[in-house]
Amino acid sequence: MASGSDRNPIIIGGLPSQVPDFDPEETQEWLDSLDAAVDERGRERARYLMLRLIERAREKRVAVPEMRSTDYVNTIPTKSEPFFPGNEEIERRILNATRWNAAVMVSRAQRPGIGVGGHIATFASSASLYDVGFNHFFRGKDEGDGGDQVFFQGHASPGIYARAFLLDRLSEQNLDAFRQEKSKAPHGLSSYPHPRLMPEFWEFPTVSMGLGPIGAIYQARMNRYMNARGIADTSRSHVWAFLGDGEMDEPESLGQLSIAAREGLDNLTFVVNCNLQRLDGPVRGNGKVIQELESIFRGAGWNVIKLIWDRSWDPLLAQDRDGILVNKMNTTPDGQFQTYATETGAYIRQHFFGDDHRLRTMVEHMTDDQILHLGRGGHDHRKIYAAFKAAKEHKGQPTVILAKTIKGWTLGPNFEGRNATHQMKKLTVDDLKGFRDRLHLPISDKELESGAPPYYHPGRDTEEIQYMHDRRKGLGGYVPTRVVRAKPLALPEDKTYATVKKGTGQQSIATTMAFVRLLKDLMRDKELGKRFVLIAPDEYRTFGMDSFFPSAKIYNPLGQQYEAVDRDLLLAYKESPTGQMLHDGISEAGCTASLIAAGSAYATHGEPLIPVYVFYSMFGFQRTGDQFWQMSDQLARGFVLGATAGRTTLTGEGLQHADGHSQLLASTNPGCVAYDPAFAFEIAHIVKDGLRRMYGPDSEDVFYYLTVYNEPIQHPAEPENVDAEGIVKGLYRYSEGTSGSIPAQVMASGVAVPWAIEAQRILAEEWNVRADVWSATSWNELRREAVAVEQHNLLHPEEEQRVPYVTRKLSGVQGPFVAVSDWMRSVPDQIARWVPGTYQSLGADGFGFADTRGAARRFFHIDAQSIVVAVLTELAKEGKVDRSVLKQAIDRYQLLDVSAADPGAAGGDA
Repeated sequence: MASGSDRNPIIIGGLPSQVPDFDPEETQEWLDSLDAAVDERGRERARYLMLRLIERAREKRVAVPEMRSTDYVNTIPTKSEPFFPGNEEIERRILNATRWNAAVMVSRAQRPGIGVGGHIATFASSASLYDVGFNHFFRGKDEGDGGDQVFFQGHASPGIYARAFLLDRLSEQNLDAFRQEKSKAPHGLSSYPHPRLMPEFWEFPTVSMGLGPIGAIYQARMNRYMNARGIADTSRSHVWAFLGDGEMDEPESLGQLSIAAREGLDNLTFVVNCNLQRLDGPVRGNGKVIQELESIFRGAGWNVIKLIWDRSWDPLLAQDRDGILVNKMNTTPDGQFQTYATETGAYIRQHFFGDDHRLRTMVEHMTDDQILHLGRGGHDHRKIYAAFKAAKEHKGQPTVILAKTIKGWTLGPNFEGRNATHQMKKLTVDDLKGFRDRLHLPISDKELESGAPPYYHPGRDTEEIQYMHDRRKGLGGYVPTRVVRAKPLALPEDKTYATVKKGTGQQSIATTMAFVRLLKDLMRDKELGKRFVLIAPDEYRTFGMDSFFPSAKIYNPLGQQYEAVDRDLLLAYKESPTGQMLHDGISEAGCTASLIAAGSAYATHGEPLIPVYVFYSMFGFQRTGDQFWQMSDQLARGFVLGATAGRTTLTGEGLQHADGHSQLLASTNPGCVAYDPAFAFEIAHIVKDGLRRMYGPDSEDVFYYLTVYNEPIQHPAEPENVDAEGIVKGLYRYSEGTSGSIPAQVMASGVAVPWAIEAQRILAEEWNVRADVWSATSWNELRREAVAVEQHNLLHPEEEQRVPYVTRKLSGVQGPFVAVSDWMRSVPDQIARWVPGTYQSLGADGFGFADTRGAARRFFHIDAQSIVVAVLTELAKEGKVDRSVLKQAIDRYQLLDVSAADPGAAGGDA
């Protein structure tokens, strides 16, 4: 195909470009010089020279426009296309069988009595893109490394299943169990790429739009990180992300393009399937989404390859000497191109070529049918191969391929390019007949008229199937495949935890700092230390983690090419190509993507990493909760630290930093094990158990979420005969009441435990109440275990009925029970039904605000004095104290006067 470089582009950065050439001979000399540089020194050297010339031109104040948008033609001209090494005829037959089976699978899933749906139009548009990748590019894992990482577009999953069926990786029984994972178990197929649901097949969950692109970027970056640190040889791994043009509207799709360019991730290729349609209609009906995306990616520093027209346009473009055809392509909006995809050849002749006699002359020798079949580049194997090969060979930049396709391609006139195509799930008999004829498949009318349409398999010994197996064997195995080769890690000895278990004596530190101290000891472990991956969104200093800068260093592939302003300080900022810390800037979404890539490295590359992601708790599950679901789906492991937790511990920052609900959000994620520890020794037991569960011999696919605080407290030493099981299961008695005669129980978590201890003292000294203090390290785990017990009892009535842990733990204890935390009441209320006695909770419900800690806690009535009144209230209900004492207590502690509260400790960012 003719290249845009053969003529003056229509649009170049807003500057006039169609100017006369006053010295063609000199122009040719410059062009010859460039050609010589390319031929003799290669494209990379030529690119460098061009960049230096542009720099110099700007220094000389020569108005050089930015090449943000090029002509609406293929980036790779026909003369530059490489030799196509495949057998295109065989590949066409393979693809026809795949197309048929994908559509039939979804159509059969709509049969009466099932009706589970599916999507067929997305794969129909992108099928050729995938086929070329499978046959020539996607590397498998059979050679012992991680192969390539392919992020498949979620709605294209039927096509991936259909290809796996031809390869005998899936059976007809599997295809008929599409979207029936439980009712047709163990043969069910998930609707979209879900590793948790199909852990030996899918690697990356992608259907939550926008998470595939950002996930792919940080996966490519994680590959480089692991290679730089000598953890795994990922030098041959390439990351492919197949995306939709409508999907690029999601902020996560484009929000982190710069990091890929900044770090030169030439191991990354985006393939954007530009079928010009969203779910309901055109992506840019009045504009041109490919041109728009080209400008965005070029501006972000990516290499852009446009794949717009198939080979049938080559002769027309070759004779387009004055640029009239390219101008027509440039100025036709996407909405009109979609109309052409649904109209006749005569309509296209009249409306596309009919405006200018030169255009009419170009096609006067062509029939209407030939004009109708002028195709789009995303359906041409040779053009696709050229684009993919150029992307793999390009160095120094990530590449995006913008491939133009037709949604519903080959499915027939009722599907192709129609606005409703995405919602169409079933083919009529006439649709099937037309589809079969277009694919040249040997299926009779009778087979299509007599019930559910049949699947098609040419036979295991046919050249098509042997070709498929041979291609995959040559590329290192089948894709997609998820393999877990990682061995259990040697876990740290108990002495590693000894320091934090000793407490802090008279020193006050926050639980965030207690965790950091433990982490420092863990990172000294010879076996385990190198596997920790520290991640923070530009807040390492806030969390007291700047102490890691000199030793662990911050990962930067270019190292530190400047003198740090704080280089004379002990904790100076230090970057290194082998750094252990990922400093992903002010981007929780980027950090979470790093977390997921690191947390799944045990499967992706067979080398376990232990990510430790620390962030403002408010900006975790609330801001990036969808990614935490992605993390669970991807079976990723690691530690997530919601620092500065609670609604009242960071009150100076005000409402938007006041987290009183992330524990509740965490409880909704089945893969998340969430804790709210109060003391350093509790953190030690929780982390120890987390390492065992995630990286020990019987590893589990979970991740740990710990909420830690910025309020300094004195941490006690671990009590003798500490209830380690209770700490891990979520509840243990920390302090037994020793004074007073009226029994009561106070259950608290996190930063609220010291308030409960103070309330215990007041109750004993002033109200004759002997209260025990229980540390509820995990309300969530207590509830999860209780629900599991009830579910077992429901289904096994003939067996001895089990009792939830929380009920057993509190059995024989005299209530009432008052629960308190720095969370909304819904968090401790999770266990209410299983507490054996009167239960009341206190919590920080409502919006946060800026004030002192004491004032905030008095306002929410969760401070020590409020706990006292809550206990007395419950005792009054039981007739154990006179109700008159309640008003006395409220007046004595001035509970209605927020300003009367002790302001509490100040500071303590970490």
